[in-house]
Amino acid sequence: MNSKQIGILGEKIASKYLQNKGYQILDKNYSSKFVSGPNRGEIDIVAKKKDVISFVEVKTLSQINRALPPVYQGDPASLIEPEEKVNFQKQRKIIKTAESWLMAKKIPLDAKWQIDVISIKIDLADKKAKIRHFKNTAC
Repeated sequence: MNSKQIGILGEKIASKYLQNKGYQILDKNYSSKFVSGPNRGEIDIVAKKKDVISFVEVKTLSQINRALPPVYQGDPASLIEPEEKVNFQKQRKIIKTAESWLMAKKIPLDAKWQIDVISIKIDLADKKAKIRHFKNTAC
C-alpha cells in the first residue's frame, strides 16, 4: 500500500470508530481555498456528538513488521507518533478551514466546536489498527 492508500484506509477506520462512539458524520474531506493566498485547507472528517461539532484530523502510519523496532523498518516516519504530525501550523490551517465550513453551512461561529485528532497505527501484517482519539486539541 502506498501512503495515499494508507491515509484513505485510516479515514475509513476513523469514520467507523466515530460512528461506534455515537458521532454523526456530517462531512468528509472538506476543502477550502483561503482568501489570503493559494493555500488550501482540508478537514478529514466533520462529525457531531450531542451539540458539539468536531473537526477531525486523521493521521495514519503503517507498520510493516511488528517484530522489528521502528528504527529498523526502513520508514523514518515510524520513529514518531502519527499525532505528532499535527503541529501548530497544521492546527491553525484546520481552524481556518473549520471556520470556512461553519460559514458555508450557515452555522454561527460561536456554536460549540472543537478540533480533534485521531491517530492510527496500522499493522499491515496482522491487519490490526491501534486508534487514539485526542479531543479538543487546538492551541
